[in-house]
Amino acid sequence: MYSIIATDLDGTLLNSDHQVDPFTVETVRELEARGVRFIIATGRHYRDVVGIRNVLGIDAYLITSNGARIHAPDNERIYARDIAPAAVRRLAQPDLAGSERVIVNLFADDAWLIDRHAPELLAFHQDSGFDYDVMDLREHDGENIAKVLYIGEPDDLKVTAANLEREFGDSIYVTYSMPDCLEVMTSDVSKGRALQFVLDRLDIDTAHCVAFGDNMNDIDLLETAGRPFMMNNANPALIKRLPNVPRTGNNFEAGVAHQLRALFGMRDEVAAPARADE
Repeated sequence: MYSIIATDLDGTLLNSDHQVDPFTVETVRELEARGVRFIIATGRHYRDVVGIRNVLGIDAYLITSNGARIHAPDNERIYARDIAPAAVRRLAQPDLAGSERVIVNLFADDAWLIDRHAPELLAFHQDSGFDYDVMDLREHDGENIAKVLYIGEPDDLKVTAANLEREFGDSIYVTYSMPDCLEVMTSDVSKGRALQFVLDRLDIDTAHCVAFGDNMNDIDLLETAGRPFMMNNANPALIKRLPNVPRTGNNFEAGVAHQLRALFGMRDEVAAPARADE
């Protein structure tokens, strides 16, 4: 039987408002009470994901920045990979982004650094309250950076991606977490590698792992897990890339929670609270 669940957040476990709903919260808490372990695997910053984990109320391992950081349930950092400082300094240069419309972000250990104010992005962080710090990224020394994130329109990011390919080749790992989010990590980082690290630490075979994802940064997460599921709302490019991975419900309909209840033989509804006169 399955003993561990690995799940992405945006487009997967979180709803359309980028929050967790009560049905999902009750589902994961009941499974943890049965002894099932959880891993949250996301491109988000560690500090952001801690807040989401607190809302879920479970003792999950956290794979963040697409695998560049792993934290145990007690928040001990057990794995870290940084982009080389010289590469970070180059990645922060506006000409590499390709358009002044593209927002450049750096994920440091304890901070989200951004090159301009973008209050619209804070809607993605309602559960955690995580916020950014604005700075001239060209002045950053490049040390201790897990991820560089470019946010922009898909057509602009195509130019960014082409610039990255031309200048860095396969010396960095470049992926999309959403159509408007292009993410850069060091070349030996991915969610799948991080998942394998946690499974090895816990001495759990991949056959006993269920995984959920919806976008291109979930490819090797889904390839690593023994029982992968792709969201119905998944990126069409991911569907084309992994045609044999079964589809499940939509993130905006608590698709992960419904699939988990089916897998583990749980009632597919939240129990109604008892009436005061009962």
